Amino acid sequence: MATTSTTGSTLLQPLSNAVQLPIDQVNFVVCQLFALLAAIWFRTYLRSSKTSSFIRHVVATLLGLYLALFCFGWYALHFLVQSGISYCIMIIIGVENMHKYCFVFALGYLTVCQITRVYIFDYGQYSADFSGPMMIITQKITSLAYEIHDGMFRKDEELTSSQRGLAVRRMPSLLEYLSYNCNFMGILAGPLCSYRDYITFIEGRVHHRAPPGASGKEDMPCERAEPSPNVAVIQKLLVCGLSLFFHLTISKTLPVEYNIDEHFQATASWPTKVVYLYVSLLAARPKYYFAWTLADAINNAAGFGFRGYDENGTARWDLISNLRIQQIEMSTSFKMFLDNWNIQTALWLKRVCYERASLSPTIQTFILSAIWHGVYPGYYLTFLTGVVMTMAARAMRSNFRHYFIKPPQLKLLYDVLTWIVTQIAISYTVVPFVLLSVTPSFMFYSSWYYCLHIAGILVLLLPVKKTQRGKTPHENVQLSRSKQCDERENSLGQNSFSTTNNVCNQNQEIASRHSSLKQ
Repeated sequence: MATTSTTGSTLLQPLSNAVQLPIDQVNFVVCQLFALLAAIWFRTYLRSSKTSSFIRHVVATLLGLYLALFCFGWYALHFLVQSGISYCIMIIIGVENMHKYCFVFALGYLTVCQITRVYIFDYGQYSADFSGPMMIITQKITSLAYEIHDGMFRKDEELTSSQRGLAVRRMPSLLEYLSYNCNFMGILAGPLCSYRDYITFIEGRVHHRAPPGASGKEDMPCERAEPSPNVAVIQKLLVCGLSLFFHLTISKTLPVEYNIDEHFQATASWPTKVVYLYVSLLAARPKYYFAWTLADAINNAAGFGFRGYDENGTARWDLISNLRIQQIEMSTSFKMFLDNWNIQTALWLKRVCYERASLSPTIQTFILSAIWHGVYPGYYLTFLTGVVMTMAARAMRSNFRHYFIKPPQLKLLYDVLTWIVTQIAISYTVVPFVLLSVTPSFMFYSSWYYCLHIAGILVLLLPVKKTQRGKTPHENVQLSRSKQCDERENSLGQNSFSTTNNVCNQNQEIASRHSSLKQ
């Protein structure tokens, strides 16, 4: 029987026993399904065209707090405390320095809660704990603080195009602030969205753009009936169902922990170890696919997440999508994987750290990511390894990619080889993230003789081509073709970001998401 304790409601304990799952996880899934139904009701009966934004804010906030109380009990008070103190900091400190104080407080409060949960109450348990929603709220608090700082203190000419588009020009009211942080659509699993996108949705100020005309250019904004999200929601719910099925069946038969089993390490051949490493980490992903896709579907069902229309006039509901499964599984580079995994968190890391850091932005971004994820040592091992792997992958592509563009057969061979290497490198990197503790993580790496760490360091000793100056015209043409192929391969929309490899793509993010939705 599933008899794990919970700080939330025990109303669903019989269901937890019946399905043999921890009560925390059952509460989470049931609350998300309730949020899905509430989102449909919200869009149907509280449409912005016939309901004031005040009512929509109040209902969204109260429903969110109810779900938080049901799942986490009195621990949900942390959400209000963190949000309330952060709002006071914004009001008292002022727009010049509030972003720094909010960042330190919100991240520090999250870290204290994570330390308390991990080392005092529940070490090593992957249950639905209150620090998960706090991670999303921390993102929202810090993002909004920077957006207000950009909009109310910095000059427009000092901002990038994306910062100008996201800048907030007035201080939010307390109700707007709580609604943004604690609304029922994102209180349990996010995803992060910009404050301006959220307020635009609540107030119904979305300006639709018509699909491109014959010229291929986007026409001026025009009035169109709000598209129905039903098809997008149904498609995402189907993905949720498949992901949950794989998690409850296949994932349990392929535990990541078996990679450090003494008998397996002693008897398995190297090809077997490599294949099992990949398959076990592949089997660990469906639970993330389920949670993030369901969260996206909930927002869409409420009418939030509409980006615009594609070239065929089809509505796109991926404004706040958090992952792209096909691109993840077919990634041929570390960057392509990171660009499509936990997209909104990667955007947050870019906006508050990467593009603002003056020294070693890649390393600072990985450190922030590790701190935000939690205090398990495995997180830090994963992200430190990720620094090496990311920089090594960047060096390899810079030095060798352009030699394999032509002919197509050579390009196909290169793609196959890079897919294999990428999937193995990703799996190797994230094993400590799953194992959590230091000892089993080092057991795994030592069983592999730290081979990818060593290979990555050796690759970093290669001279990296940082400019095209001095190359022959033929080499420049090859590099240009390589860049074009990379862009076609990774056609992810202009709001995606890799925490490590986005230097050249920083200025391609959406310029004004609040006033017009990029197709």
